[in-house]
Amino acid sequence: MTYSNTDESWEVETTVSDEQVAFYKENGYLKFGRIFTKAELDELRDYVDEMIAALPNDKRPEQMDVPHFEHPFLFKYLAHPHVLDVIERFIGPDIALWSSHFISKRTRDGLAVPWHQDGVYWGKILEPMHVITMWLAVDESTVENSCMRVIGGSHRLRDLYYENVKDTAKNLFNREVIAEDIDESQSADLELKVGECHFHEAFTLHSSSPNTSQKRRCGYTMRYMPTSCRFNGVTWKRKHHIYLLRGEDRTEGFNTYTPVPKF
Repeated sequence: MTYSNTDESWEVETTVSDEQVAFYKENGYLKFGRIFTKAELDELRDYVDEMIAALPNDKRPEQMDVPHFEHPFLFKYLAHPHVLDVIERFIGPDIALWSSHFISKRTRDGLAVPWHQDGVYWGKILEPMHVITMWLAVDESTVENSCMRVIGGSHRLRDLYYENVKDTAKNLFNREVIAEDIDESQSADLELKVGECHFHEAFTLHSSSPNTSQKRRCGYTMRYMPTSCRFNGVTWKRKHHIYLLRGEDRTEGFNTYTPVPKF
């Protein structure tokens, strides 16, 4: 289904072709169009702007992890039926929300995100590790303001070597894949217009440069998993919630889901 919003240049896309699914499975990522209307995206941006303005002085806007725990409003987007329709094409009809994270790189001194695979950071918390991340462009995301870069096919790589980053003050994470394991000549820049999104698999190598431009770059990572994934929450050092958004649990009662809040 494709239809136009009041802005004729803004089209909402909720149909995923077989070719797009095949591309994602082969390459570990996929660029996509706009799933939300312009009005919905504008409302989200206004809300995020308020969240950023309210941050304490010692917290950077790149560090807004699991904001939906404290802001039920975000489930308007995380549990949006159009989003779930798209996600279903990649992981099936039984869908749980794994996590979400705003990474907002402010102008001139936005932190770099070093080369990494999300699934390595999550370790044995999920078995199997089967997560799809939808990266939503709250702002325009370009090479100029440090859009995400990916290496196609890298989701099939395992046991890569990590080392500490050389300058923790300029990086969002403190570990990165060693340079010998990365062929940056094979990387692709995933530029997005406002409201567009892309998807990546849990082991897809990705990174982004520091933002030294005059344009903010805010993205919302919305992370989903099939309900066949078992969440080993007792092994994690922090309290985490998962939510059943569509379908039914497939772990025979192993998972405990937090009720989806009203939004």
